[in-house]
Amino acid sequence: MDPLDKAAAYGIGDEYPADPPPTDEVALLSVDSTTLQDWLQVAQWAAAEGWNPGHRDANCFHPTDPDGFFLGRIGGYPISSVSIVNYATNYAFLGFYLVHPEHRGNGIGLATWRAGMLHAGDRLVGLDAVPAQRNTYRRSGFIPAYDTTRYAGVPVRSGAPAAGVVPVGPEHLAAVAAFDRSYFPVERASFVERWLTADGHRARVRLVDGQVTGYGVVRPAQSGWRVGPLFADDRAGAEALFDALVADVPPGEPVFVDVPEPHTESAALATSRGLGVDSVTTRMYTGPAPATTTAGIWAVTSLELG
Repeated sequence: MDPLDKAAAYGIGDEYPADPPPTDEVALLSVDSTTLQDWLQVAQWAAAEGWNPGHRDANCFHPTDPDGFFLGRIGGYPISSVSIVNYATNYAFLGFYLVHPEHRGNGIGLATWRAGMLHAGDRLVGLDAVPAQRNTYRRSGFIPAYDTTRYAGVPVRSGAPAAGVVPVGPEHLAAVAAFDRSYFPVERASFVERWLTADGHRARVRLVDGQVTGYGVVRPAQSGWRVGPLFADDRAGAEALFDALVADVPPGEPVFVDVPEPHTESAALATSRGLGVDSVTTRMYTGPAPATTTAGIWAVTSLELG
């Protein structure tokens, strides 16, 4: 492949080396944490893999743990990546495990993985595995917890008013972050605020007697729009939030939601709105799955940061 074609495929300008790296690539590989600007390249890699990232995902992800985003380089040129985001002293999440297609199968991925995993220390680590990587993660000590199904399609719009659902404003941020804690293993208030307020993200909260009973976000992605998270105390609230979120999506554009298998009603909600199965991943952990209220998770936030 022409070097400029390689660069175009992975969004790294016209600086990809014209000569292939030496055979012993692992010996020449350096893996270090990287800046947000460099990580924007990885977002383009993820898009090339068909992961359908949101337009502002990297801007929200990277500040969560700036030391947890790793690039593998040879001769200064990026060829691999992994993120290990330390949310708390006891919990981390792994994502963006990628190797340039022309450098796979020679140990680059494993070397990048090992360097990144050191960042997690003895924390419980979670990830969402694509089918091709499940056995690889098993060999690294990850235990399957449940599957997550991505549903996709042009949504059916109910036309019913979304009772109690309003746009998220500054006055709601603290209460929404507190509500989020019931459905995520650890507190992540700073990330939630970035996610709610990022450019292009449209966030809605459901209030009952002034109390938060659910919230959701829809954001533009490489293809269509992605809903996540969608957390709600009951199906009526989840339906109201979903309908309010997709009302903001331009007619005819597809919507994607990632639904955790343990919550069967969330799958029923997705199909009732005209979405069909697109793909499946497996949530895995290095130990017992953390205790969360899975019954209220109608769509996960992301497959990259949990």
